[in-house]
Amino acid sequence: MNDTGNGRGSMAHPITIDELAERLVAGADRARQIVALAGPPGAGKTTTAARLEERIDALAPGVAATLAMDGYHYDDRVLVPRGLRPRKGAPETFDVAGFAHMLRRLRADDEDEVAIPVFDRDIEIARAGARIIPRTARIIITEGNYLLLDREPWRSLSFDATAMIAPDREVLRQRLVDRWTHYKLTPEEMVAKIDGNDMPNVDLVLSQSRPADYTIRT
Repeated sequence: MNDTGNGRGSMAHPITIDELAERLVAGADRARQIVALAGPPGAGKTTTAARLEERIDALAPGVAATLAMDGYHYDDRVLVPRGLRPRKGAPETFDVAGFAHMLRRLRADDEDEVAIPVFDRDIEIARAGARIIPRTARIIITEGNYLLLDREPWRSLSFDATAMIAPDREVLRQRLVDRWTHYKLTPEEMVAKIDGNDMPNVDLVLSQSRPADYTIRT
């Protein structure tokens, strides 16, 4: 397993969630591991992270915990003055330094518990201190669009294992349509959201991410 992927030109190893869980648990008696699940919008990262945590918990109860990159969205109070509200979810709308600091804090493994932020999609706000990661958690699953993005400051993020979740582009688009339909966007808002923001972010992740150790098909 490599720090930030295998480097350009190498092939990621296809793996199932069950296989990945078994590999991670095999090393859970050593130093705390940070595992990155990357993928474009609509790839199913949150669901995959929850399933991976569930599988790990079945093998070694209490060993896994999840940190979502979405908890580090800038608030609208920052995005609106910067003219970035329509691009919420793009790389420049995240507090990457804050996220990196949390990864270092978790890797240090010197606190009994660490409070982390959780993004509430229903109200488009990150809730501070909304989840606790206890010291007993030896495998930290972190998920987000840009964890393997090949540009700074994202390139400096460090992980012990990486996996890319990348369904077909048209599957991603349909999932995004389903997502925003649930939130009752008008047709005009839907076009602006998907074609003006989500799909450009999809293409960015698919074309400019560093290779992962593993690929997970959903």
